[in-house]
Formats: sequence, structure tokens, C-alpha cells
Amino acid sequence: MSGQEVRRRRVFYIPGYDPIHPRRYRELYRKEGTAQAAISGYDIALSPKAGGGPYGWHVVSTQDGARVQTDIEVLVWSDIVRASMSTSISATYLQLLRTAWEYIATGALRRLMRLRKGPVIAALYPVGALLLQLLLALLAGWAVLKIVALLAPWIGVVATLLGAVAGAAVAVLILRWFKAKDGKLFAYYLMHDYAYSAQHKGANPPELEARMAEFGQIIAAALREDVDEVLVVGHSSGAHLAVSILADLARAGPLPAQGPQLAFLSLGQVVPMVSFLRGAWRLRADLADLSMRPEIAWIDVTAPGDGCAFALCDPVAVSGVAPESKLWPLVFSAQFTRSLSPARWAELRWRFFRLHFQYLCAFDQPLDYDYFRITAGPLTLRSRYAGRPPSASRIELPASKFTSTAP
Repeated sequence: MSGQEVRRRRVFYIPGYDPIHPRRYRELYRKEGTAQAAISGYDIALSPKAGGGPYGWHVVSTQDGARVQTDIEVLVWSDIVRASMSTSISATYLQLLRTAWEYIATGALRRLMRLRKGPVIAALYPVGALLLQLLLALLAGWAVLKIVALLAPWIGVVATLLGAVAGAAVAVLILRWFKAKDGKLFAYYLMHDYAYSAQHKGANPPELEARMAEFGQIIAAALREDVDEVLVVGHSSGAHLAVSILADLARAGPLPAQGPQLAFLSLGQVVPMVSFLRGAWRLRADLADLSMRPEIAWIDVTAPGDGCAFALCDPVAVSGVAPESKLWPLVFSAQFTRSLSPARWAELRWRFFRLHFQYLCAFDQPLDYDYFRITAGPLTLRSRYAGRPPSASRIELPASKFTSTAP
């Protein structure tokens, strides 16, 4: 496509369940944007953000002869994430039981399996890993008890008591060791992630609702500025937060008639993990509402190569709330296996968590998805994908047992 629709843009990035400081996203954008620009033949440069507000950075990019200025800001909820993760080992195992019960007893897990097995396996991984860690700790503790009893049989009951104390201490130490290594194992991290949604049966906790309202006010203020596009990017769990934020914004009143275009890009979404829960009536209502809004262009990009996302699952349709007047989202694949060279794909194929962030990274054989053209290029999201057909292999099967949109 030719022409320049965007000279100034505001981008609001909503991360997933991530406790890390948002500077990580700035450095990722800088590194990967530089790589993509070299591959695709355009210029992109970052500089510090001017003014207050959320953490962010300024981007100047020249693409196809058009110069575009973009301000990117991260809508941070990492403090809420960190607070939800500050639990003891015993509390984490209690979360495991409650979360497993919520998904299994309600039939949500079985229905999710009908869509994509990859993200369900990813959800089961922390359960299996934590149970294996507990089993190993108990076996080690039992072995210590037996060794003490064998070494000191002449003191009878005292030996048994000493062995029990020593065995319990060893078991606790092993569990603590596993938790200390979770930066590589991700079992505790993922358990906290799934438990955070399940603890209120799919409803948003009060502190998150308050933060989402703040995000909505920030986006609404941007819509009154002299920019050409306001783009909201929701990644992973951030996608379903963005759905509710934008639905609230649309319901609050008509968008400024002469204002910037408002667009929503959902990446690597895991919406069904929440919308299939019995208490997620608010999210289901927001999905249905946002899907009917002609004034907000919604593009949903996933990839079957991302085992942590519900790839090519239309989040509105599979949640069972698609209205007859549904317009959005446009669902298509980032096609990791084609947009990455065979060598690069072989390098990343088994790095599941890294692949979940590939949407924010460079492709060495780019097709029609390029995060840096979308966020820093001269076309609006709506125009960039106008007329682009959805992926033929998308899934629209209404699979959720719970479809209520009111409490």
C-alpha cells in the first residue's frame, strides 16, 4: 500500500502477567526494531520519552519514504503481578488445588482441549512440575528417615523422631531449592499466572479493575490529542485486559468525530483461559460488545508455532458470545514457520516462552506481519489490513459451557 496516513501515533502496550520492569520492553523494541529495519530496508530510531505519564519511549521511523513519529507507552500492572506472586510454597500448592478444581470440575479444561492442546499443556505444566517437585522432596525426606533409622537402631523411637525431623528438613530444603530455580523452571510463575484468573472464577480482582479504569482514562486522553492513530496492543493476558478497557471506553460515549483512529492489536492471546470460566461474565460481555464496534479496528494475530497462545481461535466466537452483527476481530496467523528462515525456526522451535514473544520481535523472512511497520509505519492498522482475508484455518467453534454476559 502507498500513501501516508500517519505522521504522529500513540501506542499503548499492555503486557501479560509479567512482574518485570517495563524497560525490558523498551530494550526488546530497540534491539528487534533495529534488526527488522536492517532486514526490511527502513530506518527506526529510539529516544527517551518527553513528559510524564506511563513509562515509554519515542520512536522516529522512515518507511517507504514517509517519516513517522510514535510515542510508545507501557501500561504497567507489574506491581499487581508481583503482589499476587508473593506467596509461600504451601500457599502455592493450595493455589494449585484450587485452580485445578476450578478448571476441571467446571469442565473448562476439557472444553479448552477442543480448541488447542498447546496452551492447555502449558497450563498443565506447572501442575505436573510442582507435583513432581513435591514427590521428589517427599522421597528424599523418606530416604533420610530410613537412613537415620538404620544407622541408629538401638535408640528406637528417638531414632524415628530424629529421622522424621531430618527428613522433613531435607524435604523443605529441596522445595526451597526448586523455588529458587524457578527463573529457569517457570513452574511457580505459571502457577501464579493461572491462579490469578481462576481465584475469582474469571472475574477481575478489584485492584486490577481500578488499574484498568486508569488505563482507560489515559487512552481517552490520547484520543483528544493531535495524533493520527491511537493503537492499543494487548499481548498474552494483556489482550483480555485491553478488550475490557476498550469496551468500557466505547460504551462511555462516541469517540471524537475529528480525532485519531482507534485500533486494537491483540497478540498471542489466551482469552479462552479466562472467558471459559464461570465468573467471566464481564469479559464475555466485553468481547461481544467490542466485536460490534465499527469505530475500533481489531486485528488478532497468533501463530500455531506459539504453544502458549490459542492460535487462530477467534476469541469472540469460541467463547460462545458472537452476535449476528459481529465485525471483529480479523484473525490471522503470523506464520512463524514461513516468516522465519528454516535456520532461525530451528533455533527457536523449542524455546516456548521466547516464541510467545516473537510477535514483538524481528522476522528474517517477513510476510505481511511486521510489528515495527504496524507501530511505527505510515499506515493505520485498519488500512494496513483492509481487505486482508482471515486465516482459513481459524477456529470459530463455540466451545465454552459458560456464555452468560451478566452476573
